[in-house]
Amino acid sequence: MTDDTWGQVCNELQKAVGQNNYTTWIAPLELIDLEDGIASFQAPTKFMCDWVSRNFAEPILSELRRAGVSAERVNISVPSRRPMNGSANGATRPTVPAPAPAAPVAKPRKTPRPDEPLPGAPLDSRFTFDSFVVGKPNELAHAAAKRVAEGGPVTFNPLFLYGGVGLGKTHLMHAIAHDLQHQRPDLRVLYLSAEQFMYRFVQALREKQIMDFKEMFRSIDVLMVDDVQFIAGKDSTQEEFFHTFNALVDQGKQIVISADRAPGEIKDLEERIKSRLSCGLVVDLHPTDYELRLGILQTKTEAYKSEYPDLKIAPGVLEFVAHRITSNVRILEGALTRLFAYGSLIGREITMDLAQECLKDQLRQSERKVTVEEIQRKVAEHYNVRLSDLVGPKRLRAIARPRQVAMFLAKSLTTRSLPDIGRRFGGRDHTTIMHGIRKIEELRGTDSQLAEDIELLRRLLES
Repeated sequence: MTDDTWGQVCNELQKAVGQNNYTTWIAPLELIDLEDGIASFQAPTKFMCDWVSRNFAEPILSELRRAGVSAERVNISVPSRRPMNGSANGATRPTVPAPAPAAPVAKPRKTPRPDEPLPGAPLDSRFTFDSFVVGKPNELAHAAAKRVAEGGPVTFNPLFLYGGVGLGKTHLMHAIAHDLQHQRPDLRVLYLSAEQFMYRFVQALREKQIMDFKEMFRSIDVLMVDDVQFIAGKDSTQEEFFHTFNALVDQGKQIVISADRAPGEIKDLEERIKSRLSCGLVVDLHPTDYELRLGILQTKTEAYKSEYPDLKIAPGVLEFVAHRITSNVRILEGALTRLFAYGSLIGREITMDLAQECLKDQLRQSERKVTVEEIQRKVAEHYNVRLSDLVGPKRLRAIARPRQVAMFLAKSLTTRSLPDIGRRFGGRDHTTIMHGIRKIEELRGTDSQLAEDIELLRRLLES
């Protein structure tokens, strides 16, 4: 096979597999020879050899045959020793032509060893399963996280945790990593934020160490990425994340992801990534209810007793704080920390009056304000319909009834006017909103299931 023929094959491969795949996986290959119907290539690393053999051997073989080359199969190997110039016998091998002008020589490659520490984010020693307070809003997420932390095979991959700020996503991620490191020290566990993943990818591109990046991320056993919504809209990072995700899943490695919303609701995230993230177990950490908030305060209070042994807290104070501060766990814990610090500094018992005085700014900020958008999301989740369908034009009964429930709750729980609510439901006229509200008012008197649904949604939204 001549260099011209191989150059034609490469041009066709660029079209067949795409420019990015060609540049990453095929351009680094070195054509060795064609003998006895076997087209032999060498790859620079073992990982690339395995990946190209699995994913690109067939396209290469197909394009060779189409160019008139009598090839029966493709063989890809890794050289035992890379010669500096030409081959071992001094002959120059034909190489895969690059699609762009030659770049400056990259730094020497360094393949990660299994015993090397992974460049992940530091783990917080406070975030363990022992310190995580379990209640109804987070019990499924906690159970799923504990299952992954055992380190054995699981039936769901990835585990996708989502919810608002301060509901425990990061706590559970750290707890999984802590347990895996303790119980399965043989596993390579990497925890990092989506921003750190993006930074390391960009750094690898800049330093021309992209293959090191790929090998490192594909060599781990458990990948944990926090706040994945931050890669949305970053095309190159999304592309690399998608390939990393696929490579790890194909190898049976575990992935744990967190975000502030469900995969399908992350704006500017590629559809193929949304689909991949949704194929495992997707768990919503619901806003805390009163019982869970009180449990968290009681647990933290017990921990504070060693630090403030002489400080007393009056009956009813924890219940008051749990009832009034409902936004998220971080603010709730911060309020308790402030109470204990304040009481200790002035040397007084933490009474109801002291709590109201100390926390007056947080109590004002934490007044519950339900939004129409929040109502729409909760109703869509409850009835298992797409948010886009809920506010869209579809008039199927399975969508129309939940839409009317959302309209009813929007009018009941917010101060928005009917025209304003209509604008948030796809630009509907205020008379349509009024009709939907009246319909629900009529039905909930005779439909017990509908009445239960509305009451449950109301409690969730007001908690």
